[in-house]
Amino acid sequence: MAVEDPDEDLVRRVGRGDPAAVQALVARKLPRMLALAQRMLNDPAEAEDVAQEVMLRAWRQAPSWRPGAARFDTWLHRVGLNLCYDRLRRRREIPTEAPPERPDEGPAPDRGLMAADTGRRVQVALAALPDRQREALVLCHYQELSNIEAARLMTVSVEALESLLSRGRRALRTALADIAPGAGGG
Repeated sequence: MAVEDPDEDLVRRVGRGDPAAVQALVARKLPRMLALAQRMLNDPAEAEDVAQEVMLRAWRQAPSWRPGAARFDTWLHRVGLNLCYDRLRRRREIPTEAPPERPDEGPAPDRGLMAADTGRRVQVALAALPDRQREALVLCHYQELSNIEAARLMTVSVEALESLLSRGRRALRTALADIAPGAGGG
């Protein structure tokens, strides 16, 4: 079953070497790939490297891209996730001499810092989730993919995706319960 792909014409033009199309593709996709990598890796420098590698692979793949079963955007997300998982695996394999820095979990000194503190706490809680739960939440909530698209990308059923989302949300609510008790119902 062929899937309608809104990027098909743009990818075809990139494959033919059209500089304007390359610029348009990067402008359209790089911010999303950077956001995906930042949320998966929780490291801005590594996220930039991953996002650039995704764009490089998109440029290399464009001449031979054949529309079909998946959208180009879905393929890009899969490439980005695979690169993130490669880096996460390498992190686990490298022993460190010093323990990782822990965020200050005390109350923020003033209200202006509370939003940044909350954002950091959410990011830390998201990073602590099992990989598949984090992947499901990032794809659906941050990347704004539909459950069907995310399930296809993760090669799971929609029901399995919804289960991952539910467990991930529950874990986040528990980890962040002191921020806003009763908030985040979803």
